[in-house]
Amino acid sequence: MNVTVFGTGYVGLVQGAILADVGHHVICVDVDAERVERLNQGNIPIYEPGLESLVRENYAAGRLEFTTDARAGVKHGQVQLIAVGTPPDEDGSADLQYVLAVAGTIAEHMERDQIIINKSTVPVGTADKVSAKVTEVLEKRNCKDLYFNVVSNPEFLKEGSAVADCQKPDRIIIGTENEATIEVMRELYAPFNRNHDKVIVMDVRSAELTKYAANCMLATKISFMNEMANLAELLGADIEMVRQGIGSDPRVGYHFIYPGVGYGGSCFPKDVQALIRTASDIDFDAKVLKAVEARNQEQKTTLFTKMNRHFDGQLAGKTFALWGLSFKPNTDDMREAPSRVLMEALWQAGANVQAYDPEAMEEAQRIYGTRDDLTLCGTKEAALKGADALAILTEWQSFRAPDFDLIKSHLSQPTLFDGRNMFQPARMRKQGFTYYSVGRDIKSV
Repeated sequence: MNVTVFGTGYVGLVQGAILADVGHHVICVDVDAERVERLNQGNIPIYEPGLESLVRENYAAGRLEFTTDARAGVKHGQVQLIAVGTPPDEDGSADLQYVLAVAGTIAEHMERDQIIINKSTVPVGTADKVSAKVTEVLEKRNCKDLYFNVVSNPEFLKEGSAVADCQKPDRIIIGTENEATIEVMRELYAPFNRNHDKVIVMDVRSAELTKYAANCMLATKISFMNEMANLAELLGADIEMVRQGIGSDPRVGYHFIYPGVGYGGSCFPKDVQALIRTASDIDFDAKVLKAVEARNQEQKTTLFTKMNRHFDGQLAGKTFALWGLSFKPNTDDMREAPSRVLMEALWQAGANVQAYDPEAMEEAQRIYGTRDDLTLCGTKEAALKGADALAILTEWQSFRAPDFDLIKSHLSQPTLFDGRNMFQPARMRKQGFTYYSVGRDIKSV
C-alpha cells in the first residue's frame, strides 16, 4: 500500500519506518527542509534503539522516502497519516495548529478520495475540526465531489522501546464507523495482526479519548506511588517492600509503580494537562487528574529538598555530580525531565553542576548552551571529580553497578542522592555512604 506520513518527529518517523519495513511504500513529508535533508543523508535526529538501522535499510530499499513536497506526498498516499506535534498551549490545552495545517495541506492537494488518519495525540472532537478544515478547503477549490474520511488511530509507543512497540502492538485502535475505511485500515495493519486480532474498532470520539485515558491512567499510577513513597518515609516504612507487596496482586501489577522523582517526557505531562483542560471546557472538575499533576510537579523537587536539608541550606559554591539527564533511559528526550528541575533549583541556590548522560548530552547543550555553572562531562566518572555529592536522576543500565570505591575517591563527601532507588540502603551504609533515596525510612539512612 502507498502510505504518506506527515511529520518526521518521534511518532511519524518510527511509524513510517515500521510500515515501510513490512512492505508498504512510505513517503514522509515534513516542512523542515534541514531535517528532511539530514534524513536523506541517513542522519537520524532522535535517539531510539533500533531506529537508525531500520530507517537506513528501508531507505536504501526504496520503501521509505523523505520530502518537503506536500503535493507529491498527497498524490502518493492511498492513506494520509497525520503525525505532527500537539504541544501544550499556555492554558494547558493541546495546540492543534499543526494538525489543522496538515489537514488543510492534504485538502489543497487532494485529487482523489482519501482516508485521513490522525496519529497525533489530540483532544476529543479533533476529528470534527479536521473534517471541517478539509471541507472548507475543498469547497474553496470547488472540489465538493471528493470524498474523505477522518480516522482516529492513536499510537501507544513508549520512548526507549518505540520500535518494538510498533512492530508488536498490543492493540490497534481504529476510530471510525465507516465500513470501507475499516477494511482499508485492517489491510494497512494486517502484517501486525497475525497471531490474534488486535484491532479494536470504535467511534472516533472514543478512540480520541482512549489515548488520553491510557496515558493519564499510567501517570496516575506513578503519582499515586510517589505519594505512598513520601508517606512511607514519614511512617518509617520502605516503599520498595510496599511496591513488591502490592505489585504481586494481579489487579495492580508491577508496571508503573516504581517510586522516583516524577514523570516527564513528551506525553504524560502534556496529556494530563490537556485532559484537565478538556474537562474544564465542559465545566467538569477533573479532581483526580489535577491531583496527579500537582503531585508530579511537587515530586520533581524531592531531591533538591533532601540536598538542601543535608547541607543545611548552604548550597552556594558547592558542586554536584548528576548522573542522568533524559527523563527515562534509552532516549535523549529531556522534555519535562526531573533533571531540569533539579539543575535549575541548584543554580538558583548558587551551586554548580557536573552532568553526564549516555545519550542526552547534545540535548542538554541545546537547551542550556554555555553556562559557568554547568559542565557537561564525557564520562560518568569525570562528572564525579571534585563534586560534593552525587545525584542519580535516570536509571540507565550503566549506572546500576558502579565502582563505589571510585565514587568515594572522587567525591569530597561520600554522599549520594538516589532519585530512582537503584541501590539498597543497607549496602550503601556498609560502603560508607550517606545515602538518600525515595520512600525509605528516613531514620535508617
